[in-house]
Amino acid sequence: MSYCYEYPRPSVTVDILVYTEIELRPKEVLLIRRGQAPYAGMWALPGGFVDMDEDLPQAAARELKEETGVGGLSLLQFRTYGTPGRDPRGRTISIIYTASSEKLEVRGGDDASEAAWFDFTKLPRLAFDHSLIIQEWLMSR
Repeated sequence: MSYCYEYPRPSVTVDILVYTEIELRPKEVLLIRRGQAPYAGMWALPGGFVDMDEDLPQAAARELKEETGVGGLSLLQFRTYGTPGRDPRGRTISIIYTASSEKLEVRGGDDASEAAWFDFTKLPRLAFDHSLIIQEWLMSR
């Protein structure tokens, strides 16, 4: 199916913030190392583009499974981010999902070259606006 619109349309993505807790305090977050541009080699939250025929929670579960091997988590919608310029590929709106988890074994897959857990106090430099997303999620708790 092709689409032809008078006005440009933004892309829609989902990103997933999976975290571990100790005594109800966030301890670690699951990140992926991007295998492709933009930001190839940098760490980011797992996520990606929503397919035309899938619902948002379905897209989040699919992207999480493809990029980290993690499935079966209860995903909760956190917030939507849509500041112009947040993605160098074009106008992109992202719906953020969160999930609490035990520290599961993870592996990079699809367009993620690696997946790993990071302590919230020792995060690497992150791609896109993912540092802001994590910071705002932490402040909301």
